[in-house]
Amino acid sequence: IKTSVMNLVNTIKQRGEEVNTADVAASFQEAVVEILVEKTLAAAELKNVETVILAGGVAANSRLRNLLKESGEAKGFKIKYPRPILCTDNAAMIASTAYFRYKKGESSDLDLIPVANLAL
Repeated sequence: IKTSVMNLVNTIKQRGEEVNTADVAASFQEAVVEILVEKTLAAAELKNVETVILAGGVAANSRLRNLLKESGEAKGFKIKYPRPILCTDNAAMIASTAYFRYKKGESSDLDLIPVANLAL
């Protein structure tokens, strides 16, 4: 979808027309949010869950929060998400953990093998 938007914007510019950046951004956000909500609720129905939890950096998006809550509750799901201040990017959380471990004197060799589900 991002490539399609970029191509549309380039086409408009090549025709010498002005691009309304605010409209493009709002339309892009709405399209992405609708897709995320639709696919999330379809997965929740498929897996027969009662509660859907929105987390991570994307959970800070107010439009996503509102549409997921509205659409999810209309379908009988409980929708949960943390306050926006707690919706941070995972990379920032990992960096923060690394910082505090470094401050405690912990380090790893450069030949460290990554483990995706390593407990913190």
